[in-house]
Amino acid sequence: MIEKRYAEFAWEKTETLLSIDSPSGYTARAAAWVKENFEKLGFTSIITAKGGVLVDLGGEDENDGLLLEAHADTLGGMVAEVKGNGRLRLTALGGMNPNNGEAENVWVYTRFGKVLDGTFQLCNASVHVNGDYSTAKRSFDTMEVVLDEDVNSAADTRALGVEVGDIVCFEPRTRRTASGYLKSRFLDDKLSVGILLSFAKYLADNSITPKRRTWVHVTVYEEVGHGGSASVPAGVTEAISVDMGCVGAGLSCTEKQVSICAKDSGGPYSYEVVGKLIEAAKKTEADYAVDVYPYYGSDVEATLRSGVDIRHGLIGAGVYASHGYERSHIDGVYNTLKVLAGYLDV
Repeated sequence: MIEKRYAEFAWEKTETLLSIDSPSGYTARAAAWVKENFEKLGFTSIITAKGGVLVDLGGEDENDGLLLEAHADTLGGMVAEVKGNGRLRLTALGGMNPNNGEAENVWVYTRFGKVLDGTFQLCNASVHVNGDYSTAKRSFDTMEVVLDEDVNSAADTRALGVEVGDIVCFEPRTRRTASGYLKSRFLDDKLSVGILLSFAKYLADNSITPKRRTWVHVTVYEEVGHGGSASVPAGVTEAISVDMGCVGAGLSCTEKQVSICAKDSGGPYSYEVVGKLIEAAKKTEADYAVDVYPYYGSDVEATLRSGVDIRHGLIGAGVYASHGYERSHIDGVYNTLKVLAGYLDV
């Protein structure tokens, strides 16, 4: 049985990865970190042409391979306009919701290597001045980045090196509570990358070779829909996304459980794979829930749309407030590791 200390290791790695900004399209540093950390565990890893990380965990049966997918890209923003007052209008990277980003600290990465501090605010954000503050619609057209620089015009801001196309990253505000809750932006899906790193450590620590050839693909374009659409090794017959499990009204999963998804907005997952995931949860005594996610898509669906002939599944630690300030629990991490170990019978 995989020990709970591996859940602690998963969170340790997740915390570090969360500190590396990596919205879709700006993921090179995060990918390099992921590659390095799998290699430290003794596993061959490559950066794909697309920028993801493909890791070979080994295995005996090369004709019944398993691909485990997670993603290191997150939500974020891009400068769409340098406004006449020197402030910045953004466009979303992925499903970044302006309502969830209001009053958040941000960093603007210029193409010249400079990083500038700012805050994402409603235009005319002073309550004592704006009588419509409470009822104003929050959108990327009504909100702006206020740079923490002495700028009052577009020329002032451009003089700092800021231009359209620059990347804007939101502060993750990562913390762990004494009761074991894990809170941060972008647990989706850096928590799962930490889980897969920890699972790899479990294999390495115990000199375990999986019975079936097993790969990890850490993708970098999941939040924009095509992360898992490439780099499927030969011989793979099943792919499982390890992504956040949904927690919310109408669902049974909690942050302390591992969620097994039966269906999402892309349709049903493989009935066979879902059944085997449930069996793995029961075998390892993992606390699990089976749910249907109403507004969700995963890497493995992009993999299927690429035309490969595979079965597919989706699991993940329960995460509340998805695409906002997210919360999970160390028990959910552990239960996810249990299911992975049970599914691979290691």
